[in-house]
Amino acid sequence: MTSQLNEISETLKSRRKELNISLKEVETATSIRMNYLQAIEDGEMTKLISPVYAQGFVKQYAAFLGFDGEQLIREHIEMFQKPAASEFDYGIGTLEKRGGHIGSVKGVPNIVWIGAFLLLFALAYFTAKMLDLV
Repeated sequence: MTSQLNEISETLKSRRKELNISLKEVETATSIRMNYLQAIEDGEMTKLISPVYAQGFVKQYAAFLGFDGEQLIREHIEMFQKPAASEFDYGIGTLEKRGGHIGSVKGVPNIVWIGAFLLLFALAYFTAKMLDLV
């Protein structure tokens, strides 16, 4: 499977270079992000979002380069199978405490809005008290 993947990747890459097209031009024409195009050319399908997206990206990229993308996918469908689920491993940093917003600069606007609301409420209350409305 890896040899087939490398063969397809090299075919696409060499065809693009043969046509003298940059990855940026391919990105503009196909709306496939350059990092995904690079992953396809490097044969790293695991860097793509999912097997379904990998199929679509390869098909569209191949069609842009003049290949039959549908046939390419049909001939190599095993490359786009969903990988076996890997076991989640709790690594370093999974139990780190996240910073709160109150003690940071990000919390300042919230404190200002709360203070302004309380000030406005107190002003309205004392104004109503002076006018004997309360």
